[in-house]
Amino acid sequence: MTRLVMGPFNRVEGDLEVTLDVVDGRVAEARVNAPLFRGFERMLEGRDPRDALVITPRICGICSVSQSAAAAQALAAAMGLVPAPAGAAMAALIHAAENVADHLTHFHLFFMPDFARPEYAGRPWHERAVERFTAMEGSAQRRAVQARAELLHVMGLLAGKWPHTLAIQPGGVTRAPGVREKARLAATLRAFRRYLEEVLFGGSLGAFAALATVDDLLAWGRGDVGLFLEIAADLGLERMGGGSGRYMSFGAYPLATGPVLARGVWDGKLRPLDEAAIAEDLSHAWMKGATAHPREGRTEPDESMASPAYSWCKAPRLAGQTVEVGALARQVVDGHPLARALSGGGVLARVTGRLLEIARTQEVMERLIAGIVPGAEYMARGHLPRQGEGAGLVEAARGSLGHWLRIEGGRIAGYQIIAPTTWNFSPRDGSGVPGPLEAALVGLEVAGDVPLSVQHVVRSFDPCMVCTVH
Repeated sequence: MTRLVMGPFNRVEGDLEVTLDVVDGRVAEARVNAPLFRGFERMLEGRDPRDALVITPRICGICSVSQSAAAAQALAAAMGLVPAPAGAAMAALIHAAENVADHLTHFHLFFMPDFARPEYAGRPWHERAVERFTAMEGSAQRRAVQARAELLHVMGLLAGKWPHTLAIQPGGVTRAPGVREKARLAATLRAFRRYLEEVLFGGSLGAFAALATVDDLLAWGRGDVGLFLEIAADLGLERMGGGSGRYMSFGAYPLATGPVLARGVWDGKLRPLDEAAIAEDLSHAWMKGATAHPREGRTEPDESMASPAYSWCKAPRLAGQTVEVGALARQVVDGHPLARALSGGGVLARVTGRLLEIARTQEVMERLIAGIVPGAEYMARGHLPRQGEGAGLVEAARGSLGHWLRIEGGRIAGYQIIAPTTWNFSPRDGSGVPGPLEAALVGLEVAGDVPLSVQHVVRSFDPCMVCTVH
């Protein structure tokens, strides 16, 4: 047996270390370590509950709107406040724009540059990958960064700034868009659609969103997506890094009529989500305490860092089982036929989930803008209780994000957060069951000191390690 320790990873938000036990050229066992403890949950204790709207977005500079939305929902639940319908729609628009921008960043800046590496020289697609996706220099990257900046004009118009906006509040949003803002938002989305259809997909978003089989997907053959699919077919990315087939979504973009993307759990059939069945196992985390639902959870670091623990990350489980979260999970739970066809997981499946979400969310954003009614009420009013609790369950780009808040004496008595990467990059639990990434790496063929196969699987989950331990 050979032990291989990989880390830190470049092009990953935060610190990550992966230890692999390799037998006969394949991964026999993997352990994933989140080596950075930040303690945001501890910072919030004793503060005014409204401080959560200021502090939690600073957990991350990539998904700060997701943190804002979760904090606002938790406060609204504690207040017994229902957001104004128009305000909920604008909060959904702000959130959707951030998630799409995040997917675009992942594809061009985090994931695809690995295929421009010299180790792939000689492959029939390599020269095109070098020209399009070389880090800092690729023509696709430059165009994507420009398109992303233009999309984020949505933030300027509705959220004032990005990241770390205070526009999303428990009762809705602070900015009531008028006729001029509606026209400018529509123009922004038209320009972004042109980029997507002319460059990224090389064809109609509707046509891509209508794909139903893996064969149809691999035959797409257009745009930068077509180049990715050619690479995926050549390298067998469909068979690399498979998952458990269990997926969870909290339901994306809640509106007055319900979430835009469905809430639930998929394990071969769709089941309702029981939020009360969530618990965080601490057996292999450098944390003190016992397995508990986040409402009763604690964040007390064990500075002894004693074995068998090997990560600061807790191990969240749903009814005692691991679940994978992310764009693929959302599309599977929502019932998209291509996502269901790819529900066995793997590198191709996870990246395709993000691409599907870009195509489908564009249409969602356009509908939300078309539905803007100037002069509508965008903020409901309420009062903070002296005692209360609430949960904010949202879908960040990387998956299910939960905030659990407890208020006592008008102050935060407890605040727990489970981020998407906490689910996907968790360590083992008390039964020795590995987390989703740890399980996905088992059986993977590895070669060299920095095996690219491991890089592809890790990046297919798109980790945000700074969110993992908050």
